[in-house]
Amino acid sequence: MELILWRHAEAEDTFPDMDRILTAKGHQQAEKMAAWLKSRLPKNTRILVSPAKRTQQTAHALGLNFSTLEAIAPGASAQDVLNAVDWPNAEGCVLVVGHQPTLGMVASLVLTDEIHALSVKKGAIWWLANKPRTLGSQTLLRAVIAPDLVND
Repeated sequence: MELILWRHAEAEDTFPDMDRILTAKGHQQAEKMAAWLKSRLPKNTRILVSPAKRTQQTAHALGLNFSTLEAIAPGASAQDVLNAVDWPNAEGCVLVVGHQPTLGMVASLVLTDEIHALSVKKGAIWWLANKPRTLGSQTLLRAVIAPDLVND
């Protein structure tokens, strides 16, 4: 299984939280990461997106179909997200567009079996994979990239 964690791009600092929208910079971040991702996503990648407006806008930059999932809304636990994607048992690739601090906790839990406060930069992705091995499985960190590192 492959799991891509994509934090929403920069959003306005307004209330209510679920209605926050992307800033102009956030739209640029989303477009840059979407272009980088789109050329690399495996076919049949499932895309799961928080219902918050800023994550919906970030995901729309991909131009692909996605499912909105309440289980990954702001305040979700790392385990909520892992249950939603069926880590590590699901087949193929799942892209989650979500929030901090949840995504950092998911990455930490997947990589170390413990929850630490890892920071996922706005608009960045963490690409993880779980590979079956003879004596269990192995988790790989395939990529971590932020929008400011993506060439135009």
